[in-house]
Amino acid sequence: MRGLGTRTVLYQQFVAASHGLYNNDLKSVDILRETGPITAGELSKITGLATGTITALIDRLEKCGYVRRENDPADRRRVIIVPVYEHNEAIKNTYSPLHSAMLELASQYSADELRLIMQFIGKTSNILEEQIHHLSTSRGKTSPEP
Repeated sequence: MRGLGTRTVLYQQFVAASHGLYNNDLKSVDILRETGPITAGELSKITGLATGTITALIDRLEKCGYVRRENDPADRRRVIIVPVYEHNEAIKNTYSPLHSAMLELASQYSADELRLIMQFIGKTSNILEEQIHHLSTSRGKTSPEP
């Protein structure tokens, strides 16, 4: 599991660099893909990055066309970060070979085996979320600054 985690992080670093981004930028894009629009404060809380770091990160992502800022209709002082990269051809082209390779790998397993694998991955994700929460409460933040 640690080896898989390491290779995943390394892959993400290479993907980020190939698009002129930092790893935290790309991870934030992934978080926004999962959560949908959220505030900068919420993104700061999820990533553990300081609000000033998040502001610079959002500036970079906005400049590259990955996000846009919108005023929060409920509180005009807050800004919502909206992901807008889903149809970005460069991102699609980068992930396409991995996607194809993973589909090829999945085709080697039965439906029952795939259900078991997905169950394991889901439970693994839950355990990691619990450990992130544990570390964030014991250290006061979710992740170290870059």
